[in-house]
Amino acid sequence: MAVISKDAPTGAVPEASKGVAKEDEDVGPATSADTSLATSLLCCTVWPMILILPLLLTSGLFHYSKIFPRSWYDEEPVKPTLGPYGMANPLTVKPLGLTLGIMAVAVGQVFMLFYHYLRRSAKLGKTSRIQKEVRAYDWREGLASHLFQPEGFALIGGYLSGTWMLGWMPASYYSFSGGICWWHVAAQILLQDFFQYLMHFAEHKVHPWIYKQSHKPHHRFTNPRLFDAFDGSLADTVVMIVLPFILVARIVPANVWSYMAFGSLYANWLVLIHSEYAHPWDVIFRSLGFGTPADHHVHHRLFVFNYGHLFLYWDRVFGTYKNPDELKGKFFN
Repeated sequence: MAVISKDAPTGAVPEASKGVAKEDEDVGPATSADTSLATSLLCCTVWPMILILPLLLTSGLFHYSKIFPRSWYDEEPVKPTLGPYGMANPLTVKPLGLTLGIMAVAVGQVFMLFYHYLRRSAKLGKTSRIQKEVRAYDWREGLASHLFQPEGFALIGGYLSGTWMLGWMPASYYSFSGGICWWHVAAQILLQDFFQYLMHFAEHKVHPWIYKQSHKPHHRFTNPRLFDAFDGSLADTVVMIVLPFILVARIVPANVWSYMAFGSLYANWLVLIHSEYAHPWDVIFRSLGFGTPADHHVHHRLFVFNYGHLFLYWDRVFGTYKNPDELKGKFFN
């Protein structure tokens, strides 16, 4: 018997869930996955490509020191001088780290979206839909909605630009020395997801008014597609993404490369868990406690489980996890 929550949308069927007719013409067969091992491994190359810019710029051949003038960056941690209003003069802050960070996310998005296009078109083996309901949509409409949501890249990009150029980031984040510290990347992404879990749970449970004003717009998607990841509200993005960003930056003393790797990994993984299709790595991910689209679809369908995004640990610790296998035959394939 399906769980019915007070959080669930009532009244008219959400527009996002109306596509129950036939598949789009460019969509491949929605059959059980029988992708070859070689094709599955090819799909998995999307992960290093998501991180390609910081990986390249900290490697020997394309090392940043060979590409950019020394005056464009600082090797040692630097704390910009703040003025009387608590803000640095943007003309005194070097923008290279910020520019490369935004580029890293953008490049990662290109590879991630290309991967999704190939999967959706069944050019990387057969696909398996998470939910039984077929939600048809036009690729160009979906792509436009993903890229131009004000609560998505515009708001987050504004936060990143403002905190960097006004000198509000901790000193270590302005440092180019040391390359990528994967311990720092892991700490950042774990803490970000932990704080996001707490904020997400609070949005649902503290008060109906808070839920309605912040997170409910995102829950009109009971059968989400990949392009719905940042489609919600400005308040939702501030509470669930920006506030955890601020906390994590004050806890983890990362440099610019670790921050860049974390940002690109986080932004793209958050989109991938909204995919309407299972990924070839999902079985391994779930066994490691990593979040998958099926786990997140449980939340979108039932509302009262799986508040975590990138990891399953917090839901398991706090007793809010529900295995998507329990929904097989009812809502899920």
